[in-house]
Amino acid sequence: MEKAIGGYFELELPNREEYHKNALRLNSGKNCLEYILRCRKYRKVYIPYYTCDVILKPFQKLGIAYQFYHINLNFEIADDIRLEECEALLYTNYYGLKQGYVDELASNYGKQLIVDNTQAFFAKPVEGIDTFYTCRKFFGVSDGAYLYSDAEQPIKDLKQGVSYNRIEHLIKRIDLSPEEGFNDFRQADESLAEEKIMLMSHFTQRVMQSIDYKAIIKQRIGNFQQLHASLGESNLLQVELDNASVPMIYPYMTERKNLRNNLIYSKVFVARYWPNVLEWTDKGSVDYNLAENTIPLPVDQRCGNNEISKIINIIKI
Repeated sequence: MEKAIGGYFELELPNREEYHKNALRLNSGKNCLEYILRCRKYRKVYIPYYTCDVILKPFQKLGIAYQFYHINLNFEIADDIRLEECEALLYTNYYGLKQGYVDELASNYGKQLIVDNTQAFFAKPVEGIDTFYTCRKFFGVSDGAYLYSDAEQPIKDLKQGVSYNRIEHLIKRIDLSPEEGFNDFRQADESLAEEKIMLMSHFTQRVMQSIDYKAIIKQRIGNFQQLHASLGESNLLQVELDNASVPMIYPYMTERKNLRNNLIYSKVFVARYWPNVLEWTDKGSVDYNLAENTIPLPVDQRCGNNEISKIINIIKI
């Protein structure tokens, strides 16, 4: 597309370098997975119970068999999985904290491993291992994903995605409030879940080129460490942050049933990962316990000392 000169101004953004500059740019993490499945032609894939139900869409669309597996409280595989030819293992780098374990799995399963780094944007891909990332869980964009794959038969002639029609929630959050934009956020999510494989939009790529990644890494790690120093003893999970990890959130497990609502009432918005797990698994299983009792506390780049202190004070009341 030839660059225009003059005329009205666009949104002004700094011009830096993308973090995943050598990856294939697609429109969503779900579609990165579909891209992998189309290229590799797997007959069956093992997937975790503890995951988002959207992950099933590519398997259902392509008619590929899948089998669930359990994880333990360390977010590591609890089942004995032995892959046959034309089978693969999908593992989620939970909350960006499991890069060391990803390396172990890559050593054990080789190219039959698929790494879901949608919760681990800053994790480096393991050479030769199909790995995908999403942008909107870490940054103010409505879509976009990155894929590393050496598949020999890549999908060609993909159309360019667009984002202008689903960024209203991003603007409303600034102009009005998070609450005012929440319905738009959900509609944007739903529209993206149904979108075919496309290339990342020019808008999303341009935003991703404007980000100060080094500053964000430093902020997220610092926030995580501040929360852990105050809440680690009461956290029912044994969480660690190694030198290779940058967290998405701080996973805080508690049996205090009212804590999630107390945080939301105090305008600390915490998600639930993932309600569908409560339907897929038996009550009392580790997967069910994680979905029911883990609260993902914010550590993102919008949080400073005041915000983290507020979270700590609410929890310690």
